Amino acid sequence: MKKLPIYLLFAFFTVSFATLTSCREDKSAKEKVEEGVEDIGDGIEEGVEEVEDEIDDATDDN
Repeated sequence: MKKLPIYLLFAFFTVSFATLTSCREDKSAKEKVEEGVEDIGDGIEEGVEEVEDEIDDATDDN
């Protein structure tokens, strides 16, 4: 029974430490917009590549 408070204290400090030392970085609005634009650009590039591959496949069959 004496160990229960020690375990609870240990659990409390472990959770507190993990919460206070998170490794997430805060991004500004500008950084979020830039990241979103880059993601959209990457998606467009992937779509273009897929269309090119489909065109190549269609023209190779004929």
